[in-house]
Amino acid sequence: MRIGEAAAAAGCTPRALRLYEERGLLPPPGRTASGQRDYRPAEVALLRVIRELLGSGFTIEDLRSCADRLHLLTEDPPPRCGAADAPEGSGSGVVGRRLAALDAEIARLVRLREDLARRVFGDDARRSAPEPAAGQIPEPAAPPPPTTSPVRAPTTAPVPAPVTGPTVTVGPRVLLD
Repeated sequence: MRIGEAAAAAGCTPRALRLYEERGLLPPPGRTASGQRDYRPAEVALLRVIRELLGSGFTIEDLRSCADRLHLLTEDPPPRCGAADAPEGSGSGVVGRRLAALDAEIARLVRLREDLARRVFGDDARRSAPEPAAGQIPEPAAPPPPTTSPVRAPTTAPVPAPVTGPTVTVGPRVLLD
């Protein structure tokens, strides 16, 4: 199948497919007699795995480090990553590094959220902006109640007294010569 058909079958663009080839995530495809790329079903399946992994938060660089094993994930069922008896979060390698990077980003975002809540709500930040429970997506915070200030009637500028002598008017100001 040609590049456009393979890209469509995997849910990406031909440009993305060429990028994955350039970065070493996909092996060079076969070529037709006219020199066009010719993708087999196995390569399209690998492309789908790459797209799924990228959608799960891995980077192209993460996948490059294990590109020689990505084809294993096209098996049905795919092999399990890591040892079954390893404690959660103790992984080394690509998955462990990505989990550590995500944990660091989550910690950074929590600090950013706390700082913003403190700036908006002051000392009442914890009470006014509760943190979501682990594993829950936070609901958008309700806007703070409006401040109560007396409603004032619009004021009109006093009408200036007549000016004698030469004047120049610029907008609402009157300039004396």
